Amino acid sequence: MATYRTGDGWDALGDPTRRSIVARLAERPRAVGELADELPISRPAVSQHLKVLKEAGLVTDHAAGTRRVYRLNPAGVAALRDQLDTFWNRALAGYRDVVEQPTEETP
Repeated sequence: MATYRTGDGWDALGDPTRRSIVARLAERPRAVGELADELPISRPAVSQHLKVLKEAGLVTDHAAGTRRVYRLNPAGVAALRDQLDTFWNRALAGYRDVVEQPTEETP
């Protein structure tokens, strides 16, 4: 489905279910079944959400026997943080510039 395809971390995190998955993976790595047991969606739906997160570079996986175990990708999460830091630094600099502008005195 086209609605599940994205390559951008921010777009991927726009979905509340994916944010919930990321929050759970921040606690510890988990298999699809574990995530499905904790969420109100099916295993195939969890797999689709994990696919989107993986395409966005936010999670990685590895085989553990017959299961795939997912974990957060530190590089992907760091890239999002860098983007957010850049955004806030620009916003704060713009605010500072506005605040520091001299005001006109009215007679």
